[in-house]
Amino acid sequence: MLHIHDLDVFYGHIHALHQVSLQVNESEAVAVLGANGAGKSTLIKSIMGWEKPSSGQILFQNEPLDRLPAWERVKRGLALVPEGGRLFGDISVADNLRLGAYLQPEAVIRSQMDMVYELFPVLAERQKQIAKTLSGGEQQMLAIARALMACPRLLLIDEVSMGLMPILVKRVFSVIGELRQQGMSILLVEQNAYESLKVVDRAYVLENGHIVLEGTPDELRQNPRVRAAYLGG
Repeated sequence: MLHIHDLDVFYGHIHALHQVSLQVNESEAVAVLGANGAGKSTLIKSIMGWEKPSSGQILFQNEPLDRLPAWERVKRGLALVPEGGRLFGDISVADNLRLGAYLQPEAVIRSQMDMVYELFPVLAERQKQIAKTLSGGEQQMLAIARALMACPRLLLIDEVSMGLMPILVKRVFSVIGELRQQGMSILLVEQNAYESLKVVDRAYVLENGHIVLEGTPDELRQNPRVRAAYLGG
């Protein structure tokens, strides 16, 4: 589904990603774990075409992405839940969802709307409500739902838990687990290793722009380095 090989990204003289390699298979959920400044968002921006790597390759469904603009990547089947949600705050829930599906025909939009309202009943109840008046957890659910409206082959999720109360974090990760069970391919970049490792098949650890560990959730939970840095013990 997604294959990244030896990716290097610079911000001026700052080397943000160092020969990063990873992959996401069909119907697989994969996490990239790391602290603030590790390079997680740079990785997401590179996949979406917002940052230009200096070297390396990003393949999506065996096709290189390097010359495609972001909108063409969405058309190919990538969709992003950006850090902080980045909703269109002054329009309704329903209009945010429709904007997520702007490349889709009307019949698909109606079908996807039914699907996301079933997945997020609170959004169905509040479809006419202005997005910025939703609670933090509801806004994050809307951001996920908006990305799903694009009918993605691969869903990219950037720091979904940031700023949420613990009870809302659990609800949002529960939704990610449901999407995984439905066969959605997911790349999740997160600081919250504890919740992330509950809902993914594999995970990588990114530190200072380097992939330093890779494994299954059980393998990483037992790793002393992961336990000390991310799991509190």
